[in-house]
Amino acid sequence: MRLGMLTACLPGWDLERIAAWAAGAGYEALEVAVWPATGGRDFEASHLPVADFGPEEAERTRELLDRHGLRVSALAYYENNLHPDLTRREEIRTHLRHAVDAAQALGVPYVGTFIGRDWTKPVAENLAEAERILPELVAYAGERGVKLIVENCVMEGWHPDGYPGNLAYSPELWEWMFSLGFYLNWDPSHLTWIGIDPVETIAPYADRIVHAQAKDVELDARARQRYGFFGKTAKNGDPWDMGWWRYRVPGLGQVDWARVVDRLYEHGFTGTLSVEHEDPVWGGDAARVTQGLRIAHRTLRPLMVG
Repeated sequence: MRLGMLTACLPGWDLERIAAWAAGAGYEALEVAVWPATGGRDFEASHLPVADFGPEEAERTRELLDRHGLRVSALAYYENNLHPDLTRREEIRTHLRHAVDAAQALGVPYVGTFIGRDWTKPVAENLAEAERILPELVAYAGERGVKLIVENCVMEGWHPDGYPGNLAYSPELWEWMFSLGFYLNWDPSHLTWIGIDPVETIAPYADRIVHAQAKDVELDARARQRYGFFGKTAKNGDPWDMGWWRYRVPGLGQVDWARVVDRLYEHGFTGTLSVEHEDPVWGGDAARVTQGLRIAHRTLRPLMVG
């Protein structure tokens, strides 16, 4: 098992600066964010130009990683593959294919994405639509030696009423998406706040957990008494504010990382545990973000063999 980090938390840094910092901080792998450079949401980082990724760019990237003793565990493009706007949906599909092509060029085994959801339609219609359109993307990746991995994030902020915006949040839905050929980028933080013990999900799905994200979550039971499980109704312009929980870096929330890492080892996980930093306490500027990444490293590194 290797300890890595998702580069999306440092959107203002280029890949060279991130690689130098990560290697110096003791990280072994990078899950590289590859959103288009469009100036969109602040977590949409663009650390590789996958839409225009030729042999020279691939060679420069390999040289950079070799220089710092790092590997790329996955490319990360987490977008809504069931977007209700068909023009936007096709843009997402096209960029996902570019990410797969870049992964093939670099010898990276995984590209991360979401199933997503058309929030204007019921879940049953979304599942049927996914079965119709998503196997082509899985096949495109497979033909290039790449697996598509899906993070089990609820993406409640994508839905106008705060309901799940990514239909991959529960083991029931994992089994459905596995039937389409997807693999899992397993993240315990999302499972924790929706009431699922993350440790208990490792053994049954170990053969499909090929990459894992390390993100913690802090629950506020008193606030939940006011808002209920579904969270705030009045979000004051922030669709992600649920009111009774927030993401933290590993070690500052409720996830039992000793049990998580031990259970991953027990069931043969040999991939990358990649820190996904979305902690509002250790966010806001690069100095605080990098301190959060150091806290995560201090939490996780002692639990890992080697």
